[in-house]
Amino acid sequence: MARLSSISSQSLSLEFYRLSVFFVLFLAACSLVQLAVAVDSDTIQFLPGFWGPLPFHLETGYVGVDESEDVQLFYYFVKSERNPEKDALLLWLNGGPGCSGWSGLVYEIGPLIHNQKIEQYNGTMMPTLVLNPHSWTKVSSIIFIDSPVGTGFSYGRTPLASQSGDFKQVHHMVQFLRKWLINHPDYTANPIYISGDSYSGITIPILAHQISNENEAGVTPLINLQGYAVGNPVTNLKSIHKFEIQFAHAMALISDELYKSLKKNCRGRYNNIDPSNTKCLNDMRAYEKEDEHWFSLYWANHHSVRRALGVREGTKGKWQRCDFDVPYHKDVDNTVPYHFNLSSKGYRSLIYSGDHDLTIPFTETQAWIRSLNFPIVDDWRPWIVDAQVGGLVTYHNLLQY
Repeated sequence: MARLSSISSQSLSLEFYRLSVFFVLFLAACSLVQLAVAVDSDTIQFLPGFWGPLPFHLETGYVGVDESEDVQLFYYFVKSERNPEKDALLLWLNGGPGCSGWSGLVYEIGPLIHNQKIEQYNGTMMPTLVLNPHSWTKVSSIIFIDSPVGTGFSYGRTPLASQSGDFKQVHHMVQFLRKWLINHPDYTANPIYISGDSYSGITIPILAHQISNENEAGVTPLINLQGYAVGNPVTNLKSIHKFEIQFAHAMALISDELYKSLKKNCRGRYNNIDPSNTKCLNDMRAYEKEDEHWFSLYWANHHSVRRALGVREGTKGKWQRCDFDVPYHKDVDNTVPYHFNLSSKGYRSLIYSGDHDLTIPFTETQAWIRSLNFPIVDDWRPWIVDAQVGGLVTYHNLLQY
């Protein structure tokens, strides 16, 4: 298995300094505005497709950010079902970029899931929703957000406001969280964690770093950030596809013949492929498969659902679970320096990987964690849940994987 070369503390610090300077210059270009409260929210008691009243607290709404609040970010907030006054508050970002927070709510860690026992769905009836017994909201309150702008039900009022990027999204998210806390003062004392998966592995470490810097500068309201969690995170855009192809072959998801052909024709370059390299392009087309989430696509586009969620009329056309056409500039290739800096500052981090994620395989995640050269405090051991092995865990200082 290919490994990233070890990164020294000095080189990490230099790289982090370079990125920090760039980010500060970016923010300096943004007009400073007062954090006026611009939160429009509703408490949802019933949802189409769910039988009876919701047995948990669900709030949806918009928070206006950017200079003229031309960016309207839509969110779903679910209170902890245990002790919302003391339990942690999570801000959850999905990947893409361009994937709705609804993905996190019904496909990953939220209190609802689509009832997929219907073997053949013909699109003529309302998809049903059932409770998720393993929801993270059993022990924490979670804000699921449609970010960046243009994702899910979020929208921009102008063409310029509809554009985003890594640093711009972070700028919007800091404003969002501070305004949300002003409107929900009961949560300012709760421990706060930034969490998400996939491409949010790029934005979450930058966001945590910016919150830390603003807290140190005395910006109010203080965000009680304790750490962050990222699942199967994108961390290094330049190396991810190399591990993806190797992982697919190791898991017997592609044939030996296709793997050999990919290696031969693509010569290790699986992204930004030369258009003239038709053999590599053909191999990649054979490799890639599209995964459609038809239940949520039909559900979220139904007029009764939009009314129930409080979606503003005329602000969005067809809802997509993941809209990869949102105008977005990828400013950052590598967030390893941010992980290094945040751990050095004492923030806790949980990095977790499933063993069936083909897009961001665990082999890539293990490689960049090793590159940090953090001492191992607790080596590989079983992680036990309800007397069953749920996985393997190891500790590197404050970083847990």
